[in-house]
Amino acid sequence: MSNDKKPDFSNVQSGANTRSAGGGSGTLAGARPDFSNVVSGADTVPGTPAGSARSYTIEEGDTLSAIAQRVYGKAKYWRQIHEANRAGIENPDRIYPGQVITLPAIDTDGDGTPDDPAAA
Repeated sequence: MSNDKKPDFSNVQSGANTRSAGGGSGTLAGARPDFSNVVSGADTVPGTPAGSARSYTIEEGDTLSAIAQRVYGKAKYWRQIHEANRAGIENPDRIYPGQVITLPAIDTDGDGTPDDPAAA
């Protein structure tokens, strides 16, 4: 037996009021969000000293070791990339095109100071 009756959504109304239920000072629908802290075209990662890290968008065919090879000159730095992105990359073998990761500053020349990934 199949039920061919479709749900009736004729009484559904659009619109939202995001004011908190407790009557607090929430935002009303239609209010303009504040994007004053957004920087267009930024290649550095917010919250890090200038030049100490940058963002990278995963492309088709990328692996963490290939990215490490291209950016730092050695594939072995994939672990540092994974560690810097632990919150977004649970399994280092499973990264996806479009995923944005942080390329951390890594001491690649052994002088004791992290090197800027943008300089590579």
